[in-house]
Amino acid sequence: MGEKARRVLVLHGPNLNWLGRREPHIYGVTTLGEINALISDKAKALGLEVDCFQSNHEGALIDAVQQADGRYECLIINPAAFTHYSIALRDALAAVSLPVIEVHLSNIYGREEFRRHSVIAPVVVGQISGFGVASYLLALEAAAILLRKGDGKK
Repeated sequence: MGEKARRVLVLHGPNLNWLGRREPHIYGVTTLGEINALISDKAKALGLEVDCFQSNHEGALIDAVQQADGRYECLIINPAAFTHYSIALRDALAAVSLPVIEVHLSNIYGREEFRRHSVIAPVVVGQISGFGVASYLLALEAAAILLRKGDGKK
């Protein structure tokens, strides 16, 4: 019998349910459903189990983060607009014992000034931004490496 698959939770923040029609010149034309399918396929290829969850509500994302502790080995999050001001989400991410990877479709550092600061970045293992849908897939590869090496623990 093979090694037990590592579990990863992918969280998508506010307005990401509108991907594919929301500012396609910035975020592309791929829908969230299509992104989740790509995430699922990539996770399977890496020997990971993955669950995806999207919410426009800060509290729902915080609940998901807290519930992930002990159920998953890694968390990948695109906090979207919460990146720039949600101290509550940041505190939840800091409190869990699993490694967290921050993801953004666009390069937040090449956009408007208010988007260039992440309150989330100081409490995550790393951040991947600016590669569109591939940002999520690169984050899954990073998660697999962290979990394989055992370097993912906080």
